[in-house]
Amino acid sequence: MRILVAHNHYQQHGGEDAVFANETALLNEAGHEVHRYEVHNDAIASASDKVRAFLTTPYSRAARKRFEAKLDAVDPDVVHVHNYFPLMTPAVFYACTAHGIPVVHTLHNFRMMCANGLLLRDGKVCEKCVSGSPFWAAAHRCYRDSFAGSVAVARMIGAQRRWETWHRHVTRFIALTQFERTKFIEAGVPPEKIRIKPNFVPEPGTRKPSSASSRSGALYVGRLSHEKGLHTLIEAWRELPIPLRIAGDGPLLTELQESAPDNVTFLGRLPSAQVHAEMGRASLLVMPSNWYEGFPVTLVEALACGLPIAASRIGSLQELVRDGENGFTFEPGNVGDIVRTVRRAFDDRKALVKLSRGARAMYEDNYTADRNLEQLVAIYAEACASLSAASTDRPGLQHAGREWMRRTVSTRCM
Repeated sequence: MRILVAHNHYQQHGGEDAVFANETALLNEAGHEVHRYEVHNDAIASASDKVRAFLTTPYSRAARKRFEAKLDAVDPDVVHVHNYFPLMTPAVFYACTAHGIPVVHTLHNFRMMCANGLLLRDGKVCEKCVSGSPFWAAAHRCYRDSFAGSVAVARMIGAQRRWETWHRHVTRFIALTQFERTKFIEAGVPPEKIRIKPNFVPEPGTRKPSSASSRSGALYVGRLSHEKGLHTLIEAWRELPIPLRIAGDGPLLTELQESAPDNVTFLGRLPSAQVHAEMGRASLLVMPSNWYEGFPVTLVEALACGLPIAASRIGSLQELVRDGENGFTFEPGNVGDIVRTVRRAFDDRKALVKLSRGARAMYEDNYTADRNLEQLVAIYAEACASLSAASTDRPGLQHAGREWMRRTVSTRCM
């Protein structure tokens, strides 16, 4: 299969970038012909770049033209879009329609309905824009605390709703969990187009030690930002005598370092191999998030390393972390409940060993490379079959679609 995989990189490397890299490598290794189309937000440097991005976020003719040149050069069987924001813009989906090419889009975050992509405001879950006006984002400055930035993203969200982009120009969506699928349906995405496929990680090579005595302490891995619940975690650790190691970087680093008790160690940002080594030594991974999360790569890495997880009982996390099977859950933002949960975990070392086996078993059953490849290729095949059936039912669809798109863009888009 000839596959074109498209991705807009953020300025700071994150989970979406890791999934893009993992999946393209997976497809290559399986013998598929994989082509990449990549843009990077580092291109937004000057004031004029920012103004241009503001004006074209809903739809960029220039971005579409560049993408169509790639489509012509590659002639893919299917296109897979990971992130289109903000430089590629939803114009890439219109390009695929005009060329009669099926397109799959992975829903890594909630940007389709929420300006900041998190469904989070002032440290709390917010769903005002899920089915309401996206311009609530401008009122609350939800995108980077910027009125102009929030208006730009709200315009993009509103435009795709009016133009029915998600109904007309995406063949299949990939949601990472059932919880996410439900939210996107609430936001108006056609349920028949959404398939669930979780993230995966390659085999890390770090297996569960044979005894509980081989592991010690707790570990946090991730971005040091407000939505991750780090303030609550630090407050809880004032009451716990257990060592906690924190791997990651972010805007809260200095503040957390100054307020953390002595049994908390900050490791900074680590490469994957060192993260896996830390996971092989720890007894428990803590994930105190205040937001819904998507499908954290960190969580899959922990399962692969046989590391039990203690996580907030919120959103997708309560679907992925199962009490008594691969970890524990606690009430998000509740210091006392975190303390009780962590104490319960470390008071029963035999239970931790059992949970370690359960974590590894969950990885082997659901999140390996082989399992993910099988799911991904099945979704591609379904997308191709769906578009082929539509073309058969409506002869000349590709040419008619191309003309319709020309008229639509000239009248509707900037």
